[in-house]
Amino acid sequence: MIDALPPLREIAQRHGLSARKSLGQNFLFDLNLAARIARAAGPLQGATIVEIGPGPGGLTRALLAQGAGRVIAVERDARCLPALAEIGACYPERLVIIEGDALEIDAAELVRRHGLAGPARICANLPYNIATVLLANWLKAEPWPSAFDRYVLMFQREVALRIVATPSERADYGRLGVLCGWRAKTRILFDVDPAAFTPAPKVVSSLVELVPNPAPLPCDARLLSRVTKAAFGRRRKMLRQSLKALSEPGLDIAALLAGAGVDATKRAEEVEVAGFVALARELERMASGER
Repeated sequence: MIDALPPLREIAQRHGLSARKSLGQNFLFDLNLAARIARAAGPLQGATIVEIGPGPGGLTRALLAQGAGRVIAVERDARCLPALAEIGACYPERLVIIEGDALEIDAAELVRRHGLAGPARICANLPYNIATVLLANWLKAEPWPSAFDRYVLMFQREVALRIVATPSERADYGRLGVLCGWRAKTRILFDVDPAAFTPAPKVVSSLVELVPNPAPLPCDARLLSRVTKAAFGRRRKMLRQSLKALSEPGLDIAALLAGAGVDATKRAEEVEVAGFVALARELERMASGER
């Protein structure tokens, strides 16, 4: 036991909680594993942690037991709120429960409203059906640097490999890897067996750490997204062909590549993050008519 509360399965049964596939839920009842995840997000003393999709609260309890100054738990499923309220009663004034859809909530604003003066982090066993969208939204947020000094997040392993991929892992390297590599330092901390979750997913999961880069190469995130979408949309084609998908009126692809200093015969999977940033910046320059 990590606190005076009953076992998590008992709480879930008492409140009639079962994971719903439609919400991408896979509950984590193993409090030892939850404690390991919480430690990975540490040190937690004085920190404000935003947790997305806490469910019955296994990770929530672990974060609080490990010393988090405050946890802001965002939960869409109203069935889970009474179980979370029990945790809040055990940790007075340290748990803020927000009922709502994480896709529609500004996590940084939650910290401004409810957070402490110390560091802010996001730590979560993310609902898998919205995990990549949430991560992309956080990394494209403006202004930058991020309000958070660390993201410690659970993903399906195949997604985790895409997050940390570089051109040396061509099979996994894509738009997500470029975005993550542009604005953060990434690494996989450890894998989690499907049996740790209820219901057990069909794939291995991985805990990923992302530490935001306070000064990434200057670039418009929207243009970077457009360039990578075009390039990886036809990833087996050379860039001189794949970038035609940009569909910019009058855009000279050869001039774009030359201005960015990127080899026109390369394929998307061979281009480093800096190369895509250069392409996005050159696209912006050409669109503005600068010389």
